[in-house]
Amino acid sequence: MTREGTLPMDSYRLASYAVQVPCYVCDEGNTYDAELCRHCFAPMALAHQANSQKVGPQMIAAIGASGAGKTVFLGMLIDMLSRQASGMQMLARGAFSISLQQLTIGALARSEFPHKTPNEPDRWNWVHCQVRVPKRRNPVELIMPDMAGEALFEEVDHPRSYPVIRAFLEKCSGVMILIDTMKLYDGTQDQDYFTMKLLSYLNELDDDPRTGWRNRPVAMIFSKADQREEPFLDAASFAQAHTPGLWQHCRERFKDHAFFASGVAGACAVRYQRGDGHVRVPLRVEPRGIIEPFDWLIGRLK
Repeated sequence: MTREGTLPMDSYRLASYAVQVPCYVCDEGNTYDAELCRHCFAPMALAHQANSQKVGPQMIAAIGASGAGKTVFLGMLIDMLSRQASGMQMLARGAFSISLQQLTIGALARSEFPHKTPNEPDRWNWVHCQVRVPKRRNPVELIMPDMAGEALFEEVDHPRSYPVIRAFLEKCSGVMILIDTMKLYDGTQDQDYFTMKLLSYLNELDDDPRTGWRNRPVAMIFSKADQREEPFLDAASFAQAHTPGLWQHCRERFKDHAFFASGVAGACAVRYQRGDGHVRVPLRVEPRGIIEPFDWLIGRLK
């Protein structure tokens, strides 16, 4: 036991709460020890990490309808890039940035697809990473969240219902939009309509002729395309044939866009699960067309 010691006064400790830390996504103020932004529920770790760097990280979104495969695509992309010994490489910043990769690869190893992303933003997985590209001198700092498709649907139909989505997409440098190829083969046009809604929403967010979404890169990705070769051979022609409204929308309103095809599960089967009914499960993992759209997008970032 020591006779002398230094204890901070409670009034001094409370003074630190007077200085607000702005959220990196929505710019609203928060206390220095907040875990999540009290306005948009984005992790405050993003703001603390960004404040420690000379150049702030850029933002890239992976969006699409519910069930389009956003979680599997992002998780597989991160896993592939984090294991590459040469070429483009990715390094996660912070323990929370590894959760999405762990969730996806763990589920695929059990011959399952990850569960649907919850609608609540405080339960989303966020990735802050550093991407090294051979052609670039300096690495690119990126932030990518795994946003829920149903939350996107709600925000598009009722703007400002999810502040985090609006704030994030306003600041995004580029976007990857996933379209479920399996549903296109089923003959439904829901994917076409919802993707057009997403593109219209982006246009309304920022219609500045110089910095608006018209000039930002948009990668259109036909996910779950491994059942047929057609999307991989010529994704643009596939888009023109199967999603004519979307194809026309891109031509008229987005100067910098490209179509891609991707797939993670080489073959799938249907299994009955008690409580869930019949669910699709992957029989094997054969990632294809995962890195190409991301590589294209990174090449267009300034």
